[in-house]
Amino acid sequence: MTALINITVQEIVAHSSNVSSLVLGKASGRLLATGGEDCRVNIWAVSKPNCIMSLTGHTSPVECIQFNSSEERVVAGSQSGSLRLWDLEAAKILRTLMGHKASVCSLDFHPMGEYLASGSVDSNIKGHTQAVRCLAFSPDGKWLASASDDSTVKLWDLIAGKMITEFKSHTSAVNVVQFHPNEYLLASGSADRTVKLWDLEKFNMIGSSEGETGVVRSILFNPDGSCLYSGSENTLRVYGWEPDRCFDVVHVGWGKVSDLAISNNQMIAVSSSQNNVSWYVVDLNRVKKSGSVLQGLIQDKLIPAPTSALGTTLRRNYERPTTSCTGQEMKQSSEADRRSPEGERRSPSSEDEKEDKESSAEITNPEDYKEIFQPRSAISRTPPKRTEPFAAPLEHSFSESVLEKPGPAVKIVTPVIDRVGFPFLKCLLINVMGDEEALAQIRKGHDTMCVMLTSRYKNLDTVRSVWASGDVKTSLDSAVSMNDLSIVVDVLNIINLKPSLWKLDLCTSILTQIEELLQSKYESYVQTGCISLKLILKRFWPLISDTLTAPPSVGVDITREERHRKCKACYKQLKNLSNVVKNRAEQVGRHGSTFKELQLLMAPLY
Repeated sequence: MTALINITVQEIVAHSSNVSSLVLGKASGRLLATGGEDCRVNIWAVSKPNCIMSLTGHTSPVECIQFNSSEERVVAGSQSGSLRLWDLEAAKILRTLMGHKASVCSLDFHPMGEYLASGSVDSNIKGHTQAVRCLAFSPDGKWLASASDDSTVKLWDLIAGKMITEFKSHTSAVNVVQFHPNEYLLASGSADRTVKLWDLEKFNMIGSSEGETGVVRSILFNPDGSCLYSGSENTLRVYGWEPDRCFDVVHVGWGKVSDLAISNNQMIAVSSSQNNVSWYVVDLNRVKKSGSVLQGLIQDKLIPAPTSALGTTLRRNYERPTTSCTGQEMKQSSEADRRSPEGERRSPSSEDEKEDKESSAEITNPEDYKEIFQPRSAISRTPPKRTEPFAAPLEHSFSESVLEKPGPAVKIVTPVIDRVGFPFLKCLLINVMGDEEALAQIRKGHDTMCVMLTSRYKNLDTVRSVWASGDVKTSLDSAVSMNDLSIVVDVLNIINLKPSLWKLDLCTSILTQIEELLQSKYESYVQTGCISLKLILKRFWPLISDTLTAPPSVGVDITREERHRKCKACYKQLKNLSNVVKNRAEQVGRHGSTFKELQLLMAPLY
């Protein structure tokens, strides 16, 4: 597992209410669009705290957003089923489309044209029986892949206007699909915690991942096609295929990641919590993208890796036309749209005209808008092609400890900024006061922070020394005894990566701490508490229930009596936790659905 990978984090308040959708511009990796329950679409430059542009017009929450390939346009789908298309360079609405009867949950622009595909909860792409969660055009623009909550991936021939094939190997909702940038290969990620790869010449599955600890929410091929990145809860994985292999696993701490992009060999990722958005930058130069498989934590058996990262199978490549409508034709059409309020829409109704007039693109940061979007010539570029890499964080921005068991080392890398919010505080202070005053304000807390970090490092070092002996229970007890929940969270995050480490002994030690985590004001603490409680319930509730309901044994059975004592203690603690879970499940927020799932698991306790 990669230890120190130069993760940078910044958090912004993106909307006045909960954020409901996020997307990164894939061409540059530098543009971010956010949609909110406040019915707005906001445009941001990654790493900058101020919104560039705010797009209005939707009358219900924005559920899905997508940039076109040049990042000059953005389309947003709403909960009511409407679509709105904006020209970002001209800062105006182009079209309003009313095609769906329910919430729009997937969008994609054709790579060489001006039309787009949209998928909805109404499953209007025929053949799917449930919501269409993701759409992707092939690089040559001839095929469309659709992923659905019905656990299937379907491939459509756009020229013939019919479905080519259907892939059915996933066992739960498919959240994301992506075509390989060059070869006839398709990847899909699912709520069944797998990433699967499909050969588009033979139409069969050629690979399936193992080891994902959560729902796969985002996938992205490396630009050269050499590997596939998978984003799940708090984790980035790097996969190869033919044979299946995992090159690297990086614990990032980004929660439920929403989207990934690559720029200057850096991975940019975004996630949201309530009305906040956080972006993360991972230095891919320090992530393994080829070589032998990662053993121990992910795979128990050594699989010989081929000499080439791409494997030995050669596939047909996409044929891209030498000329396409992405050039001058698209530019001319774009100019025509800007001159006409209705664009190319045929026979617009008075209701559509009224909606367009009520839509607006408010430029909130003229300087960044001019730099990124303002046309400079007939052939525009959005944003500039050449950009500098994001600055790496200071090495001491991380507290790091190594927890070793027999086998490969597992390293805890904890971004201090995730706990303290220091970079965001710095940015906020500089915006509202002069540089000198801001620096003086920051220095006031410097000594306190140094003391806190020194104490935390010392505590983690103590836990590491105990962990080295191979005693997980004593390590966890040591963390609990320090009365520092951040240490408990760090240890639990490691244990949760390998559920087989959980034993009944650990449950009796940690359930009281989990109760505190579930009621914490820190999102990351609540998240870790939920994951830990879910693992405990799934692994040990049947044992606890069977043990406590079994008839008394005849004679003396010390092992059984000891197990009965532990199960009784766990039951009492779980009973207390059930009330906390019930109260949290009734609240609206980021973890509402997670607490509802926990409430179902704890139903026998009510």
